[in-house]
Amino acid sequence: MTRGLPALLFGLIAACAALPLAAADKPERTGPAQSFQVTTVEHVAFPPGGVITLNSSYGNLTVEGWDAPEVEITVTKSTSRFYPPESEVEAERGFDQVRVTTERRSDKDLAIATTLPLRHGLPFSLFPSGRFLVTMPKISHQGVMLEYTVHAPRDSRIVIHHDFGYVWVGDIKGDIEVDSHTGDMVVMLPDPGPYSVDAKTGMGSISSDVMGRGNKRYIVGSHFVHGAQSPAKRVVLRMGRGCITIKTGPPSGPAYKEGL
Repeated sequence: MTRGLPALLFGLIAACAALPLAAADKPERTGPAQSFQVTTVEHVAFPPGGVITLNSSYGNLTVEGWDAPEVEITVTKSTSRFYPPESEVEAERGFDQVRVTTERRSDKDLAIATTLPLRHGLPFSLFPSGRFLVTMPKISHQGVMLEYTVHAPRDSRIVIHHDFGYVWVGDIKGDIEVDSHTGDMVVMLPDPGPYSVDAKTGMGSISSDVMGRGNKRYIVGSHFVHGAQSPAKRVVLRMGRGCITIKTGPPSGPAYKEGL
């Protein structure tokens, strides 16, 4: 026991001496943790009266009509969590893997698609009994949140397939179709009509300035129907979990920025 004591003391002294060296290897923080983001803007020549489809979007989506004969797509990608400033390269690694692309299918058909990478992992689950269950690969958001602002000719027809988040559509005079899984939806109809409106939620309420003949409320969902005799515009809205708001009047900007 006596002979082992010097060796133990020497080991403790060596360990304490190495602590400053280990601390020196770690990069020092240069500021508070933050979220990083990058914004891109794309312009596509597009005449009035065409169809614009947004597929697999998620996050906050704003679609607004304007007078220009083109579509402007502004996309902001941001990290969903905070990083120290020195980790900017690591934080932005997922930005290149989450892609928003445009495809001109014809002179009056434009598709805007969001593509996510597949999540790494085995395509099956193994149970203790030896059996395995084959599962489909799942997509990954790579810790990236998206915010879209799309300006389109007012007479365009808009078709949106949204995953989750906020959807705002305003000042569009063509047909509007929006299908969202989760979130909230606001549609601003630019003039008094006539409209043919069919709105339904699986879990959530519906509020409308358009006087409908049927607003059925179920235990968790709602169904609102308004049919004009000669509808100039067809509005079909579907929300899985969330609320739908339909308003009429002059456009006033995205509702989530105005506390609507």
